[in-house]
Amino acid sequence: MTTPESVRAAVGAVRDPELRRPIDELGMLGDVTVDGNHARIEVFLTIEACPKRGDIEGAVSAAALGAGVSSVDVTLSVMSDGQRTVLTETIHGGRSPEDRFGEDSLTRVIAVTSGKGGVGKSTVSANLAIALSQRGLRVGLLDADVFGFSIPGLMGIPDAKPTKVGEMILAPIAHDVSVISIGMFVDPHTPVSWRGPMLHRTVKQFLADVHFGDIDVLVCDLPPGTGDVAISLGQMVPHADVLVVTTPQSSASDVAERSGLVARQLGQRVIGVVENMSDWTDADGVTHVAFGAGGGEDVAARLDVPLLGTIPFTPATVVAGDTGVPVVLGDLDGPAAHAIGALADAVMSSGRPVRKIPLRFEH
Repeated sequence: MTTPESVRAAVGAVRDPELRRPIDELGMLGDVTVDGNHARIEVFLTIEACPKRGDIEGAVSAAALGAGVSSVDVTLSVMSDGQRTVLTETIHGGRSPEDRFGEDSLTRVIAVTSGKGGVGKSTVSANLAIALSQRGLRVGLLDADVFGFSIPGLMGIPDAKPTKVGEMILAPIAHDVSVISIGMFVDPHTPVSWRGPMLHRTVKQFLADVHFGDIDVLVCDLPPGTGDVAISLGQMVPHADVLVVTTPQSSASDVAERSGLVARQLGQRVIGVVENMSDWTDADGVTHVAFGAGGGEDVAARLDVPLLGTIPFTPATVVAGDTGVPVVLGDLDGPAAHAIGALADAVMSSGRPVRKIPLRFEH
């Protein structure tokens, strides 16, 4: 015979699609009653305009039916301010960015930087995040390029808006990666013109208030150059690993070296260099060289770090940037996807081991 306890256990294990934790652990599950083969279940949504209300209702109904009842009534209510406060404390616990992403954190931070714009740093960041996720890691992607944000478009979520629960911001999920960008808060056609203090507050809020989930890796797409954002991130997360992106051109590689040197001055560790937009050979055996050769090796030698990846500039990469389907998903057998996969493997094996976080509800 189906009991309220068995239904509650089944329904309570349903995970909130944004918070990625069981709804019972989050305080979202209310009363559960069973009358014969009919169940009545109360669920508290985090906010009235919860974008995942339909998904939650469907998952709860399916879980109850799977527990043995033949019919289900799901009542969707909204959390009180007090319940939301408890929820926020349960997830963040008042931890500072240094606590969440500092030296003792289990989350590894990888800052992707470059000396100049136009080298494909954001493309590398987006594809690297997905490739790491494909290898079984839980990944967050922070678009810190406030002036030239492009991650939402590259990840195929140009219109995504984060859900705000109290002071906590829930990062939208794309391709199993939690993503946050200033582009989710402003009109994409309006330029962002902020001075240093505003940039610093933005980076701090992203690190302190955004809930990425229990992630193994946070990939940070930094703006080009060595300005305010790079300095702010270095101050807040001084133990981040840094990946320097360049193109084969000497003009790009000369500037890329500086971004690595600044990272070291901030106490961060440069783990390697990525040469993007490299030459490639097509099916007819023709080699295509768009931006010269040797830049990646040159930067790696000057910084005395390994060249972790060489990503070819293929037509599929261009199409991926325009369609919002990253090349590691849209051209699986192509040379660029293989190169990014090899880069992800090299990043995983570099530096301190990436330890998977044992979630509290896993047994």
